[in-house]
Amino acid sequence: MKISDSFKENVTEKAGKFAGSRFVRAIMEAGYSVIAFSIIGAVFLILQILPQAFPIPGFATLYANTIGHFTNLFQVVYNATMGILALIFAGTFTYSYTKIYQGEEHLNLNPLNSLFMFFMAMFITVPQLVWKGGSIEFVQSLSKSNVIGGGYAVSTSGVTRIAAVGIFTGLVVGWLTVQIYRFTVKHNWSIKMPPAVPAGVANSFSSLIPGFCVAIAVSILNMLLVFAGTDIFKILYIPFSFISDIADTWWGFLIIIFLIHFLWWFGIHGATIMSSFYTPIVLANMASNKLGADHFFAGDPLNAFVIIGGSGATLGMTIWMVARARSVQLQEIGKAEIVPAFFNINEPLLFGLPIVYNVQLFIPFVFAPLASGIVGYFAVTTHLVDKIIAQQPWPTPIGLGGFIATASWKGAILAIICASVAFVVWYPFIKLYDRSLLKQEQEQTAEKH
Repeated sequence: MKISDSFKENVTEKAGKFAGSRFVRAIMEAGYSVIAFSIIGAVFLILQILPQAFPIPGFATLYANTIGHFTNLFQVVYNATMGILALIFAGTFTYSYTKIYQGEEHLNLNPLNSLFMFFMAMFITVPQLVWKGGSIEFVQSLSKSNVIGGGYAVSTSGVTRIAAVGIFTGLVVGWLTVQIYRFTVKHNWSIKMPPAVPAGVANSFSSLIPGFCVAIAVSILNMLLVFAGTDIFKILYIPFSFISDIADTWWGFLIIIFLIHFLWWFGIHGATIMSSFYTPIVLANMASNKLGADHFFAGDPLNAFVIIGGSGATLGMTIWMVARARSVQLQEIGKAEIVPAFFNINEPLLFGLPIVYNVQLFIPFVFAPLASGIVGYFAVTTHLVDKIIAQQPWPTPIGLGGFIATASWKGAILAIICASVAFVVWYPFIKLYDRSLLKQEQEQTAEKH
């Protein structure tokens, strides 16, 4: 298999340009921001469902008579994390996006002001409105399945539209907020205060005109959509639900895995690029699973079941390198990688083995995670293993990550099985590669003597 230098350069240049775009960098910051909150939410979610996580005889009764009395309190904490996920994710995106423009275009933008303008704009879109009797009115519904008061849809998870379901709308509103703010500043649409005025007061007035512009623009957009009998949440639901449905299929999931590893083979951080697309989807699906939906592509299925040991699903291969490799090169790299591998970190392998640009290892690097992905997908979708309802930290060791993701011991077993399947794919290739390296080392030793 021969890859031309021009093709390599073309892929690297285009992917690098996309990964370095302002929008993608802001999305990645937003993804990092929700990790701590999703972990906190996952812990309190597991506390709610401990009897299901540990189906031990007598444990359900013990739970009910002890900490089971506090399940509603656990739900409140969960709501305060996952229940405001749209505000956390899109708010961080808005703040980071503004900060990037501030630094790179040297504009007098205040990221904190931008964040507050986003909150204002977001809450303009949250209430459900309807054109009725010649005026705009709040939607009211007190049916058991659809509780809406004063336009706000609510449930035991809190205000519905500021949770994960609102992430896509939040990103659009955040982008619009930043662009309006940036436009007003570039055209000097601001109130300038005398130098003697305190910075805090001057700051508040500097955001007055941009704030009005954001409020007016979003309100007009909202009004036009209400006239059309819809709103921004319903409009965005159509394309994003279509994308989400594709990602939730076995072939859509495998395409994502393939693209991550295809890009990584060129030395481009494929996970960073692809996660900028799918992070909002997996967060929304995870929240839906908690409410009874049945999505596979939720939380972090990749680090739970697919790329155990790092991109390429290299944990089993790393263990083999330490225990069975005969070439000095593989033995030494294995020793350096063995501890990080248990935490899904494998840059020493990617660049030290190397895997990047190594034609001999391209097939296992791509197909090992595809194999483990197929096993993980069908184990969950056939209900042999519980669906994903929590997001584990990506460096969580094998087994524990699967347990946290599914709140079930079956998830831990599935993770081990997936890692084993990946190693089966790696074995003939890494053994052959070890043999060729050993031959080179022996030839080099013979030349010296």
